Amino acid sequence: MVEHTDDGRYIVVDGRCWRATDPLIPEDDAAVLRRWLMAARRDVGTAKKTGEGERAARSRVHAAKTALGERGPAWWEQSEDERRARWREGLRRAEQEGFDTSP
Repeated sequence: MVEHTDDGRYIVVDGRCWRATDPLIPEDDAAVLRRWLMAARRDVGTAKKTGEGERAARSRVHAAKTALGERGPAWWEQSEDERRARWREGLRRAEQEGFDTSP
């Protein structure tokens, strides 16, 4: 189980704090965004080996983490509408890139 800080804003991994995923994101949408993130991370690894497409892959990692609320404006400082718009934009981008966004 993942350890969270008392305020729920961060997870603790090996004593280091990382921003937690926005808890407002419905689980089906969060699962899609996590799959997109993992695919982008795999693409970074492939790109590093081949020397092609690393910048684009890293951009997808950043976009997925932003959609999840792990980067960009702090989700706890955004309104519910702003938070919803953030993750829906991430889902739109994933779909535009051809990623399967079905739950």
